[in-house]
Amino acid sequence: MESKTAPSCRLLFCLLISAAVLRPGLGLYTVNSAYGDTIIMPCRLDVPQNLMFGKWKYEKPDGSPVFIAFRSSTKKSVQYDDVPEYKDRLSLSENYTLSISNARISDEKRFVCMLVTEDNVFEAPTIVKVFKQPSKPEIVNKALFLETEQLKKLGDCISKDSYPDGNITWYRSGKVLQPLEGAVVINFRKQMDPVTQLYTMTSSLEYKTTKADIQMPFTCSVIYYGPTGQKTVHSEQAIFDIYYPTEQVTIQVLPPKNAIKEGDNITLKCIGNGNPPPEEFLFYLPGQPEGIRSSNTYILTDVRRNATGDYKCSLIDKKSMIASTTITVHYLDLSLNPSGEVTKQIGDALPVSCTISASRNATVVWMKDNIRLRSSPSFSSLHYQDAGNYVCETALQEVEGLKKSESLTLIVEGKPQIKMTKKTDPSGLSKTIICHVEGFPKPAIQWTITGSGSVINQTEESPYINGRYYSKIIISPEENVTLTCTAENQLERTVNSLNVSANENKEKVNDQAKLIVGIVVGLLLAALVAGVVYWLYIKKSKSASKHVNKDLGNMEENKKLEENNHKTEA
Repeated sequence: MESKTAPSCRLLFCLLISAAVLRPGLGLYTVNSAYGDTIIMPCRLDVPQNLMFGKWKYEKPDGSPVFIAFRSSTKKSVQYDDVPEYKDRLSLSENYTLSISNARISDEKRFVCMLVTEDNVFEAPTIVKVFKQPSKPEIVNKALFLETEQLKKLGDCISKDSYPDGNITWYRSGKVLQPLEGAVVINFRKQMDPVTQLYTMTSSLEYKTTKADIQMPFTCSVIYYGPTGQKTVHSEQAIFDIYYPTEQVTIQVLPPKNAIKEGDNITLKCIGNGNPPPEEFLFYLPGQPEGIRSSNTYILTDVRRNATGDYKCSLIDKKSMIASTTITVHYLDLSLNPSGEVTKQIGDALPVSCTISASRNATVVWMKDNIRLRSSPSFSSLHYQDAGNYVCETALQEVEGLKKSESLTLIVEGKPQIKMTKKTDPSGLSKTIICHVEGFPKPAIQWTITGSGSVINQTEESPYINGRYYSKIIISPEENVTLTCTAENQLERTVNSLNVSANENKEKVNDQAKLIVGIVVGLLLAALVAGVVYWLYIKKSKSASKHVNKDLGNMEENKKLEENNHKTEA
């Protein structure tokens, strides 16, 4: 049976306690326990045969004992002394092993197991050590940014609830930072909670950064001791924005400066390589010594060729840090002479020139009626086929959208020119008369018979191509005639005539016609005679057939009579 109150000191125990001896061969024994775990302390003494009871005590800093547990060897009962800090936390086993639950920092003491006999007291001391793992270190109070060549506080590394206290180490990109005068300053401090007796460690880092620290991770760690030895816990990485002054200025041109043409808008952009980058600059235009204050961009609208030149920009507070670029505004001029609609006479000369003025070499292409020409046109003596729509096109291949073109509509006019030809058909029955006409605008053709003035309307015309076409008629004159071809346009009326003789084979043709008629009539008469003969033949054949049939009938009757006579005789 257990009791919460220990008995009063018996006389024998009180006399012997002063004479207690440490069992030879037993030195100091240490039990390591984690904070919150159960502390288990074996007695480490052999239980004697004449044991009366066993007790546990701990020693105060002044050496005075505080008894906390008692167990009788005979009654097997356990009694715990009224010690507030160990209330409901103790457990004493039959082999006198003492257990303390929910280990605290205050449990770090020198505990002693005592086995008492009638004539002696034996002791075995145990030292208790309690360890508490600190929280994961965290970098707090971080600087919003760091500036190069300036010693500035980077942040605080803090780790809480440690026992015993630990140590904090700073790292840059995984390498330990050691204090360095004027560059790395580390201040470490610790604070113990008077209630829990746990430590909070804080380490402040002041750091003089450089551009090499851009995107470099900073971390910290806490090194502490646990029941099994030394351990380390690391914080999360922290990356800081590094501010540094501008060391170089560059200027950009949009669109790309090799493709700028007249009429474009140009954007100049000035960039400083500092962090943060400068927000304002001075822009210098060609021929203007004074800079124009602006943001990091300056816009030129509807530029002309005279905008070609050097453009610069600089820092406002450091004009010696300057950048420049050369801009060429590309242009393209085309002059076609003559141009528009031009009317010339056939046989005239017409010089044509297409003059190009450009910021660089340009390509020139000539087109006629949407067909590309191999070379530029040149007219020393105009022909009707030279008429058409001519276009001179030019472009700068490297500059998108920069091209020009002008057109020339050439009209070649001419008075009508006539040439007449005739051709007799091989049979000699007809003649083909052709009136070849050349001229522009297209002449109208009219055929007439001289003398009678009759107009011939049944004609055949060819297509009108390159100022030329013809009109054709086919006639069979019975007498000599004169045909007149008239061609007329807005410029002039031209007339030409051609004598055509009558057909020489006229009588021969008539005789041939009479012969054909005679042959046809002869053939018709012969067919008529043949028809009559055939009819008579058919008629005669039908009469003969009737007589034959009658004779055959008489022969059959005679035969039947003979047969009947033979039967009678038999």
